[in-house]
Amino acid sequence: MRKRLIVLGLGLCMAVSAAALWLSHTPAPAQEAASQSAPRSVPQFTDFSHWAVILVAGDYRAHSGAPSRVFDNARHDLADGFAKIGFSKANMVQFSVDYDDGTQHSDIADIATAMQAVAARAKDGCLIYFTSHGTPDGIIIGNAVLGPGQMKEMVNNACGSRPSVIVMSACFSGQFVAPLMGDNRIILTAARPDRTSFGCGEMDHYTFFDDCFLRSLDMAGDFPSLGELAQRCVAQREIEMKATPPSDPQISVGPQMVFTTKWRDAPQPAVPPPSEFPSR
Repeated sequence: MRKRLIVLGLGLCMAVSAAALWLSHTPAPAQEAASQSAPRSVPQFTDFSHWAVILVAGDYRAHSGAPSRVFDNARHDLADGFAKIGFSKANMVQFSVDYDDGTQHSDIADIATAMQAVAARAKDGCLIYFTSHGTPDGIIIGNAVLGPGQMKEMVNNACGSRPSVIVMSACFSGQFVAPLMGDNRIILTAARPDRTSFGCGEMDHYTFFDDCFLRSLDMAGDFPSLGELAQRCVAQREIEMKATPPSDPQISVGPQMVFTTKWRDAPQPAVPPPSEFPSR
């Protein structure tokens, strides 16, 4: 049985009741009937415009060592995708080994500095997405390896107790879940700690996980459901491509984050096999 790490302080199926706001006087019968039949609206969507966003493509090579834009393709298109759901490009900092599209160079110290700087001006929350090759010791950033402990320190220093969504897309990226998880955080990874992920060849446009994340972004309405859709999409893609053993993407949702990253009402559809998706 595949093990999934899902940390939930509250059940995702828990219904949320809107509190009624009553006037100090008793309404007339007609008014009372109207008030009972009228829908009650409550603020339900997150304003992401003051969140800090860090997007990192950590390598420019395929698993074979040949040049590949697989990570930069995802980084570039994720920026557009996040902007569509309310994140501000003015608060996005992007990193690429190739200095692509006006990005900064992927360097661990520079990423840490930029993370603190953008979080200092965009103080509502943090969205952090790294995509690269992974090793059992961490994620590749240029010619260095960023380990879970160092990543934890970077995120804690920049984001602290703010609501944060952290996505680590790489082989063995499940190793980042335990160090980064918290009540105020959602952690999504492309694989469990002891598994590789797939799709980083020189002919791939995206990795399997990045592709599924982008597709799920178009269908989901919040990050917990996006993570589940991406899990299912990756599993189906791996079955279709006969990629084994399964990468088993991981999800951790802190109790403060269960209902707090919603950008639209979107019922979860069944995820069709990747072959049924239009080509990107």
